[in-house]
Amino acid sequence: MPLRSDQLATHGAVMLDSNTVRFALWAPDAHSVEVLLESGQRLALQAGRDGWFSATLAVVAGSRYRFCIDGHLEVADPASRFQPEGVQGPSQIIDPAAFSWEHRHWQGRPWHEAVIYELHVGLMGGFAPLIQQLPRLAALGVTAIELMPLGQCPGERNWGYDGVMPFAPQHSYGTPEQLRQLIDQAHGHGLMVLVDVVYNHFGPDGNYLSQYASGFFRQDRHTPWGAAIDFRRRQVRDFFIENALMWLHDYRVDGLRLDAVHAINDADFLTAFSRRVRQSIAPGRQVWLVLENEHNQAELLADAFDGQWNDDGHNALHVLLTDEQEGYYADFHPKAIDKLARCLSQGFVFQGEPDRHGRPRGTPSAHLPPSAFVLFLQNHDQVGNRALGERLTQLCPPPALRAAVTLLLLSPMIPLLFMGEEWGSEQPFLFFTDHHDELANAVREGRRAEFAGFKAFADPGQRAAIPDPNALATYSASRPQASEGRQHQWQSLYCELLQLRQKHISAHLPGCRALGTHIITDKALTAHWQLGDGRVLRIDMNLGTGAVPCMLPLPSTRLFCSTDPVPGRDQLAPMCTLVSLLPSQPPEHAHD
Repeated sequence: MPLRSDQLATHGAVMLDSNTVRFALWAPDAHSVEVLLESGQRLALQAGRDGWFSATLAVVAGSRYRFCIDGHLEVADPASRFQPEGVQGPSQIIDPAAFSWEHRHWQGRPWHEAVIYELHVGLMGGFAPLIQQLPRLAALGVTAIELMPLGQCPGERNWGYDGVMPFAPQHSYGTPEQLRQLIDQAHGHGLMVLVDVVYNHFGPDGNYLSQYASGFFRQDRHTPWGAAIDFRRRQVRDFFIENALMWLHDYRVDGLRLDAVHAINDADFLTAFSRRVRQSIAPGRQVWLVLENEHNQAELLADAFDGQWNDDGHNALHVLLTDEQEGYYADFHPKAIDKLARCLSQGFVFQGEPDRHGRPRGTPSAHLPPSAFVLFLQNHDQVGNRALGERLTQLCPPPALRAAVTLLLLSPMIPLLFMGEEWGSEQPFLFFTDHHDELANAVREGRRAEFAGFKAFADPGQRAAIPDPNALATYSASRPQASEGRQHQWQSLYCELLQLRQKHISAHLPGCRALGTHIITDKALTAHWQLGDGRVLRIDMNLGTGAVPCMLPLPSTRLFCSTDPVPGRDQLAPMCTLVSLLPSQPPEHAHD
């Protein structure tokens, strides 16, 4: 039988049986704590050691409650399992054992089979409507859906990174039972489910921890979101580790993507986190841990984590496709092709070199397998953090995008797609929130101020055109919609490429290693990898507007070509990617 979080948790309200709940709150600054039930009952928690208040009480599933601190401060449970009325409402007791899993024997899938599809549950309609999309995604060739953060946020709509109650699925998406149904049905379609979790900060509205558990934060270190979380404390570490265990055991998700761990300021926590998670997983079950980490710490990928979002690879490809060079793209311009070549052969581009601010970034990564890196052309950050949320369909020629998609889906790195890109969606993905009053004004003006250094928004009038994050229209405009004119063309491309990946590449990624790259021009290169079965995967890519000289492999070795090739074997067509599988032999002239 799978473990449940009540066997692993110390924080929050967990059911011990159908009529008994253990309540626990870490409140080291409080003198007394009571549970207030909707019936009007006030039940005292007993003060224990190290700031804990707890009690085992006769309460049934579905009951709503708050904590009352020192007789006057009424708050929701920070480890609430559901907030049916939002962050300011009462918490609700949830019994995870009440759900009957149809696919209870699901054990996950190997990481080398991963083709990840990142999505925002709200924009897809919620937990229940998303179930209807699962057959389409499985037929496309997707093997994992990645849900942007689910923890309860203020209001009805949010990217999810303003969460204040990480244990409670966002109430506007549906109920915990509906989330379990979504995950169960995904498993039935052979799809893994990954959840994006935010452990580096809490959102700005609805979090009262500082009023009774100030030890959650450390005032000597700050992040872009305020005082840093104090991971030196066991209670704080356990809070977030128990959150991960809840998703993995109560909801049976297949993996977690940890957001912005570079803001955690405690590498020991990350290794302890991984160790606790791995120890909790039964033999035979496959669970995957993925990082977002601007620090490019290759050592975390050696054994603690399975993969990392490769922003370096995205940034190099984006510069090659768009020639943009403002903001962090300045680090990849000029000589973007050199940086892409290093990414394809060694993983990270920055492995200790200084960035545009003169700060060293990253550690050597050439020893890691290509599957330790998650590559993408678009995701919520790279689209949504643009002022107008434009997708690549708006920013580069379709043939160049087609060539880049071919590299993405047939390289040995783990590919990630962003919702809507598989049908060439032209709808923007904008930054949206649901804040009010002064906080809404601060978020709107702060968002616009972020772009003051960009030429297109140097004038205040131009910045005023940046959509208001709190407007309902901003959220509505971000819902991906298929374009009838181009939908079939793009879907056919993604489907064909993913079929080729599944047939020729995925099974041979274990043991895969890079053999090097050869730069042809400032827009073209050749890359080689030796697959686990000994064969050589070769990718020739030209994102330029003219043909380039290149001695191409024999047509009999060809897996796919993104456009009609130039006649003969001595030129690579413009805006073209050619993918070949060669016999086991070292390629000529390959180098980093």
